[in-house]
Amino acid sequence: MKELMTAEIIPHKEPRSLTGFAAKPPVVFLSHEKARDRFFGFFTANIRNKNTRRAYYKAACRFSDWCEGREVRELANVKPPHVAAYIEWLGLPEPQGQGLSKPSVKQHLAALRMLFDWLVVGHIIEHNPAHAVRGPKYSQKKGKTPVLDRDEARALIAGIDTGSRTGLRDRALIGVMIYTFARIGAVLQMNVGDYFTEGRRGWVRLHEKGGKEHEAPCHHKLEAYLDEYIRAASIAGDKDGPLFRTTGRATGTPHRMTQQDAYRMIERRARQAGIKTKIGNHSLRATGITDYLRSDGSLAEARKMANHADTRTTQLYDRRGDSASLGEYEKVGI
Repeated sequence: MKELMTAEIIPHKEPRSLTGFAAKPPVVFLSHEKARDRFFGFFTANIRNKNTRRAYYKAACRFSDWCEGREVRELANVKPPHVAAYIEWLGLPEPQGQGLSKPSVKQHLAALRMLFDWLVVGHIIEHNPAHAVRGPKYSQKKGKTPVLDRDEARALIAGIDTGSRTGLRDRALIGVMIYTFARIGAVLQMNVGDYFTEGRRGWVRLHEKGGKEHEAPCHHKLEAYLDEYIRAASIAGDKDGPLFRTTGRATGTPHRMTQQDAYRMIERRARQAGIKTKIGNHSLRATGITDYLRSDGSLAEARKMANHADTRTTQLYDRRGDSASLGEYEKVGI
């Protein structure tokens, strides 16, 4: 009866920013009002990035559901063996487990560690049951994001029909990611006013993770792409409106493109250009960085241009060795 009452009041307590992220409320974390308020405060007051908030909330809800299935329904009863067994279960292949990759499992463990730390500081529980649990070992020296070579990237852009506003928009969006090494989230958050002129050169202002702003000068081709798109779309005066917006809506109301919109667009444009490599939003950022490095660009400068905190992250995008390796394998004369 107590569990039913808890489930009934959750929709009235769950913040709007978390609504729809999980199929059922995480009742293990909501045993009493103080715990409930502290739990939701972790996501609304402590985590500002909406993508991190969504991922961590889903992780907490999945852990709660796993605990319920094993008769652990009180937060105080969650112990390190429970967390360890859950982490192990996530990595097991289906149907024994969830079959998640090692990076995904580590993200779940990080979410639980941070959440339980927050609950300990708030005097909801005495100890963090995830603190001593170790995740799977995983190290990555090379990124897995598919990249395009220079000819493929040129074919992708050249294959776009720029006789329409949609074509001009798609070319400009792809151009921003390739020529500024920008994350798709930062590109889609751009408003019209985030493309501006300074010193006779076009610049873009990117709103990066953590509320940081990063400004970058435009490559001359990108400047032309943006100018043509903005002129054709007649949005130059709408400085506070979204730069990359959906088209074809009957209402005429501008709607900011989503990452799913961009992914579908890139997939469609790649298919039209005859590109067989399965690419996504992040591929264009990786393509720009790789091409820059192949043109004898500096790794240190690439780090700054990509707005990475460490060159080790930038090195994950360095795919120059791929072509060298292919040349070596081709020496087999059988």
